[in-house]
Amino acid sequence: MTAPTTGRPGFGMARPGQPDPGDGPPAGAGEPGGRFTPGLAPDALVDLAAERRAAGIDDVLAALDRELVGLAPVKRRIAEIAALLLIDRVRERFGMATTRPSLHMCFTGDPGTGKTTVAMRMAELLHRTGYLERGHLVAVTRDDLVGQYVGHTAPKTREVLKRAMGGVLFIDEAYYLYRAENERDYGQEAIEILLQVMENQRDKLVVILAGYASRMEAFFSSNPGMSSRIAHHIDFPGYSLDELAAIADLMLGQAGYRLSEQARQTFREYLRRRMEQPRFANARSVRNALERARLRHASRLLAQDGQPASRDDLMRLEPADFLASRVFAGGAQGRA
Repeated sequence: MTAPTTGRPGFGMARPGQPDPGDGPPAGAGEPGGRFTPGLAPDALVDLAAERRAAGIDDVLAALDRELVGLAPVKRRIAEIAALLLIDRVRERFGMATTRPSLHMCFTGDPGTGKTTVAMRMAELLHRTGYLERGHLVAVTRDDLVGQYVGHTAPKTREVLKRAMGGVLFIDEAYYLYRAENERDYGQEAIEILLQVMENQRDKLVVILAGYASRMEAFFSSNPGMSSRIAHHIDFPGYSLDELAAIADLMLGQAGYRLSEQARQTFREYLRRRMEQPRFANARSVRNALERARLRHASRLLAQDGQPASRDDLMRLEPADFLASRVFAGGAQGRA
């Protein structure tokens, strides 16, 4: 993955994309160092709620609530980081000493738990609070950083870092950068370049590593220098059955579909079974199931020769659109 998924209104895990132009920070926001208004007199009083509104922090947090179901611990940590940056900004206006926090992060969790979406909103938040010059996200994997021959890795890695400067670099499945079994692997070179930039230019770039928790732990054990530079470890829990059903409702609403009452019960049973099968991917599996149901829905309507379709028919998914899945056939191997 070489760029963040922008998505379209439909069966995405969220509607990440880039922040809407209308959601941008007020004039003067986002300046490096957080200098949004002139310095304050020692006896001045600050309306912190007004500062919060001016920075647009509530807009970002509200967007996360709209886009992602659940994830209360994750959202709480994001709110805490926002609060720290806001207070640091106010302290600076009083002429008080401020220590720029290191915000390199590690997001751990199963696929489809919203890590990329949160990274996008984090980039926006860091820009709005003046921590980063720009609010963009560059999402990459090992293939974007590691070359295939001697002399190939360094320019690839530096080019990615150049694109990410002023924003957030999101490295998915970061543990693949290190392959201990292959002493001639070039991933270590990319890691060394990343370490140098993470330490020396942390005022210009935030790096977020992502992947399965157990594999990231092994990666950090093999690369203690990387582990020491990660200030925030945020775990993304898997979704419950009720949360997955709520995610489905969100996706369906965005796409202009709905479930009949019978289909709602059928889909819950589908989810219960699918969660127990291999390669379940949380919101991604929900999205895939709804996309396949949409295909069956379209075929079912076209098969009704001579029967006109109403607007409601075009929107309503029925049990048959899910029951055709191999999940209900028994012995399905993690496919919808």
